[in-house]
Amino acid sequence: MSERGALPALLSVQFVAAQLVVVSLLASSLLGARPVRAESVKAEPAKTELLVTILDLPFTARAMRGPGSEVSLAVATSGLLPLARPKGLKGEVVEEVPIAVVWGDEGGAALTLSDGKVATTLLGAEAVEGLAASETPRGAVPGSRRATLGPVSAHLSDPVRARADEPERAGTLTIRERQPVGMSADPKPVPIVTTAVTAGPGAAFALRRPVAALVDGRPVFVAVTSQGGGSALVLVGKNLDKNSGTNSGETGAAWSILARSPVQVTGPGGQAMKPAAIGGFTGSNGTQIATVSAPDGAGILQLWALESATFRLVGEAPGYTDLSPGEGGTELASTLDADGDGVPELALPVSDRSALAILSLKDGIREVRRIPLPGLAAFGVAAIGKGAHTRLLVGLADGRVALISPQP
Repeated sequence: MSERGALPALLSVQFVAAQLVVVSLLASSLLGARPVRAESVKAEPAKTELLVTILDLPFTARAMRGPGSEVSLAVATSGLLPLARPKGLKGEVVEEVPIAVVWGDEGGAALTLSDGKVATTLLGAEAVEGLAASETPRGAVPGSRRATLGPVSAHLSDPVRARADEPERAGTLTIRERQPVGMSADPKPVPIVTTAVTAGPGAAFALRRPVAALVDGRPVFVAVTSQGGGSALVLVGKNLDKNSGTNSGETGAAWSILARSPVQVTGPGGQAMKPAAIGGFTGSNGTQIATVSAPDGAGILQLWALESATFRLVGEAPGYTDLSPGEGGTELASTLDADGDGVPELALPVSDRSALAILSLKDGIREVRRIPLPGLAAFGVAAIGKGAHTRLLVGLADGRVALISPQP
């Protein structure tokens, strides 16, 4: 064979040999053998893909309440759910199943997670509206909603408006506390102690729904005051008796403002800051409050630490909102523990409400995920389930409800 013919033949043999080597490496990898250099390669764990779908509901929704809300607890214990219980739910624990409730003019539904799937129990609109009516007790500012925690509730009352061009505010935070009743053969009315808490000189309460939480084992409420061209957080509770180390409420101490944050300036025509959630977001001891300053503008998410009855700003990031354009007081934020580490993350929309962001607040504010929505978030964000099985519900401006779940 000539040199001219030998060269192509040699190259062909080398190409075939190289192919055999590649095939051999692939085969050995599939059979479990590791190439020598593969030991130094550390693969990153793949992120679970998220799937956004629309729930098939026979009505246009306009309101949503998440697990732990007054409406969801009322639905769980009212008898409405057991009479039409979704398949797979056990009757003996129905009140312990996290429930989200959505409703509109034509009907409502209780949404639960069963065997990894969202189960829908249809409810009558009138029944849900009746349960939701209790959120605004007699004497409350119209359209506002109370916060409840066990036997204690708080609502805004005494509407005030200093000038026609100013937003309406509330002069009082009214706290109602049910008192224990001794055992008796005869029914007795439950005594209720009512306390009116004022916002302080030159201030009033912004029309932001108070948030209830347990801090150091005692109930407190976080509210927002409007004052001096801005707004501030206030912590309302009962003083702790430093001498005995017990809650002085046992001796009849009144509710009062225990702490106040620095005033956050509100721009012309802007709205007051809005609490998003409260919890142990950093994973360490202590309580943090997530708020959104200028929720109708730049949307600055702020994280406040509650330390020794004072608020300390520990982080902030622009580009988020929890302000609903629809029904007053509706939450557009929810906590979840998607990675199962025991430290909650925060889910809330971006400023234009076109996407939902999932944020970790452990080491500063870090956006973990951003999920585009098939419409603008409008009347609720709620989480049902736990860990990797968590599902997020988002009420959209066109009345649909989006479901965000892990990709199967």
